[in-house]
Amino acid sequence: MDTDADTLTVLKSSFGYDSFRGLQEEIIDNVLAGRDSLVLMPTGAGKSLCYQLPALMFKGITLVISPLIALMKDQVDALNVNGIPARSINSAQSRWEMEEIQGEIRQGHIKLLYAAPERLALPDFRSFLHSLDLNLIAIDEAHCISEWGHEFRPDYRNLLQMRQDFPQVPVIALTATATQRVREDIISQLDLHEGQVFLSSFNRGNLSYSVYPKSESISLLMSMMQKLKGQSAIIYCLSRRETEELADGLKRRGFEARPYHAGLDAQTRRQNQEDFVRDRVPIIVATVAFGMGIDKPDVRLVVHNSIPKSLEGYYQETGRAGRDGLPSECVLFFGYGDKARQDYFVNQMESPTEQSHARQKLSQMVDYAQSASCRRRILLEYFGEEWTEENCGGCDVCLRTADDFDATEISQKILSAIIRTGERFGAVHIIQVLTGSREKKVLDLGHDRLSVYGIVRDFDRTELREIVGQLRARGFLVRKEGEYAVLAVTPEGREFLQQRKRLALPRPQSPKDEERHHRSRRSSEPIESGDYDEKLFQELRSLRRRLAEANNVPPFVVFGDVTVRHIAASVPLTLEHFASIPGVGEVKLRQYGQAFLKVIQEYAEANGLPPVTYDRLVRWEVGNEPVGRERPSRGRGATYEATRELLSQGLSIGDAAQQRGLARTTIVGHLERISDQEEPLDLTHLLPSPERLSEIEQAFHSCGSIFLRAVWECLGPEFSYEEIRLARLYLRQEGRLPQE
Repeated sequence: MDTDADTLTVLKSSFGYDSFRGLQEEIIDNVLAGRDSLVLMPTGAGKSLCYQLPALMFKGITLVISPLIALMKDQVDALNVNGIPARSINSAQSRWEMEEIQGEIRQGHIKLLYAAPERLALPDFRSFLHSLDLNLIAIDEAHCISEWGHEFRPDYRNLLQMRQDFPQVPVIALTATATQRVREDIISQLDLHEGQVFLSSFNRGNLSYSVYPKSESISLLMSMMQKLKGQSAIIYCLSRRETEELADGLKRRGFEARPYHAGLDAQTRRQNQEDFVRDRVPIIVATVAFGMGIDKPDVRLVVHNSIPKSLEGYYQETGRAGRDGLPSECVLFFGYGDKARQDYFVNQMESPTEQSHARQKLSQMVDYAQSASCRRRILLEYFGEEWTEENCGGCDVCLRTADDFDATEISQKILSAIIRTGERFGAVHIIQVLTGSREKKVLDLGHDRLSVYGIVRDFDRTELREIVGQLRARGFLVRKEGEYAVLAVTPEGREFLQQRKRLALPRPQSPKDEERHHRSRRSSEPIESGDYDEKLFQELRSLRRRLAEANNVPPFVVFGDVTVRHIAASVPLTLEHFASIPGVGEVKLRQYGQAFLKVIQEYAEANGLPPVTYDRLVRWEVGNEPVGRERPSRGRGATYEATRELLSQGLSIGDAAQQRGLARTTIVGHLERISDQEEPLDLTHLLPSPERLSEIEQAFHSCGSIFLRAVWECLGPEFSYEEIRLARLYLRQEGRLPQE
């Protein structure tokens, strides 16, 4: 096959990127060598590129097995916009359409063919495949082949026959969610025993995880929706009725939201999904049937209004947030009523084995919701990955600022109540006894006559549930599984009771505390808009949507949010500069470059950015020498000169901002623009101490990124976003960091 340099050339020209991420290059080399691969990468890590790029380098065609028509359509649209010839054959097409596509493929005009696993069972389709020069078989959502997975699809078993029909064709199986047992099943079912397994970290560092009481879901949800500012959110509900009621409630409060569930007619479902994907509606309220076929990368919030049935499903569903790598939130509202509803569904299963398996998975999900331990650690350990950090900095447990309180007495009361009721009941019943409930079951059992009855007055039921979860996390309690889960006191818990040891636990959060915590956590994150012009970003997003509508594709197919932020940060004024932005390939440059430059130039003029002599703009012809090599005439402009003059007098960023009536981030932005014009700046008095500057420089190199957020996350909150930004400017000026 071709050299590494060739793969990089294809990466830039077809996909717009200068370098590979993570394991991509290693996987692509394995595929190009004709070997089988099992790829486990978190959503958003770039799995698709691992077969799409090799498909362009193989002489023949690549077959991609994908489970849903909507997912196939999005991927085919994205490839075609990049100038990569791809088609799908699916049940929504007429026989004439299928024959036309097959004709294109036979003539060698198509590089990737997408199809559902059901089609492999059709003799005509298999015969058609035998007539092709088939070079690679890619199997997306490979966990669907395993009965131990959370989305088992029997039609995926057709793939084993496919392997037998084409024994010499390499296979790449890809998934974002698979436990060790599911991985082994995939290898067995697809006969990948001789293949190589590529296992990335399951950690989604850009996602934050939170659990809040279901009783306060409405007020917290309204707060979250306000902060979205029209960005995309998915809210998952357990039932169709809950979906409709929540969507209506959001609309009554002024939010644009649509429902999605199996009870809607097919046309309404399709329209609601399309309006969400194409940014016409920002919020979709759905049952879990929604999402598997959605390739939308810019979902900023995923909410579970009811507890999911497994951690595996929860990870998969939260993985629909932030696929573009930008910060996004995952919120779960937990209430015991929802747990009881899930128990009901489990009890309806006919197979005792399936019932036991489902009950165990639900128990793990409840443990996650109740735990006082790092939520990221729980998720990663479920998939067999060790997490050694004491504080992940991205879940409500790790970010909680509440002080510990003396939990000795309340813990003794809880443990005593469990023992005195015979260790035969769950948390709900124990809490009813402790709070003096007059529930019929409590009275019938005579538990109102126990010494522990009604002895807790200073904690409500929600707080008591949290403390119970903390006692389980400490190893004082264990939940025994059976037809009903019951609590039992461990030897460690009995030792605590007998020796009357002091115990400190995190103070339970009241609903108001949770709302304040949510608000403060969001506002304490570094403001990403410090890296780019927010107003220009919004104008470019509007342009993107208009172009997408004109081309009948979702906006993210034109450019993702990450690329648009790069554009808004660098403000390219020539096609040459525009071509250097990550995510801008040759075809997109030709198709969209001029339209974006027009908006940027108009914005630059209207907002006093450096003037450009437009008739001297470089006309960049892809693959050829540019016509008119001189650079456009640009001046600093009065606003930059004023900032430079103040800072040259020794003023700090804050003093300069105050004198000019501008934000600090705007002043730093002026410095970056002046530096971009290759005019040296004296930054000495603005820099952090030599020790901190050295630490920041090391972080840039060790993180392998020049982006502020990545480095800020490496360094931690003791470093300010501004000092990292100034350090980056200085280090670039000194040639110690790359410019791009």
